[in-house]
Amino acid sequence: MSVIQTKDLRKTYNDKTIPVHALNGVNLEVKKGEFTAIVGPSGSGKTTLLNVIGGLDEPTSGEVTVNGDNLFNLSESELIDYRLHHIGFVFQAYNLIPVLTALENVSFILQLQGRSSRECKQRSMNLLEEVGLADRVNNRPNELSGGQQQRVAVARALAPHPDFILADEPTANLDSVSSGNLLDMMAELNEKEDMTFIFSTHDQRVIDRARRVVTLVDGKIDNDEVRNQ
Repeated sequence: MSVIQTKDLRKTYNDKTIPVHALNGVNLEVKKGEFTAIVGPSGSGKTTLLNVIGGLDEPTSGEVTVNGDNLFNLSESELIDYRLHHIGFVFQAYNLIPVLTALENVSFILQLQGRSSRECKQRSMNLLEEVGLADRVNNRPNELSGGQQQRVAVARALAPHPDFILADEPTANLDSVSSGNLLDMMAELNEKEDMTFIFSTHDQRVIDRARRVVTLVDGKIDNDEVRNQ
């Protein structure tokens, strides 16, 4: 079953008088449960593709459908609501709220969904335990290592039961041990919960674990390799 489908996806930025074609006709289908890495040289369009798939950036032309819904037929308020309920984001910079504890950071997105306080706390506690942070729930971001902060970010992304997780260079700021632990954890979540992960990455460790590697060059898909692992 397809979770995401793009059709002739194009994104052009105007750099002064020179158009920059960040995406140049991308046709991509991602099925439920995939563990996919989007790779390519700097400027190939990886982050732009994730941002458009996630509804954070609007394409110049083409379509993005998530479970059959065309994202860019939605109003701005509908798109915000759709992202809140259907898409999980993990960013390179973690993007945790510094004044909130790990538990409160994960709970926050559930509160935005209108869940009860009890449900927010229970779901958040369960997720932090699942990512190995049961003993750090009351710590704020500045009291956590980079790897621990990124685990909180993964728990936050999983909290609303999204259709898929978009992870933009999630290991870029981590050391090799933290990166390995984070990737092992996400691979386990992928296996146990059939959670769909799509990475934008330069990290060979992510690429080695991926079961599908899509290579972008100059905004186009240059290679699409499915691996049997």
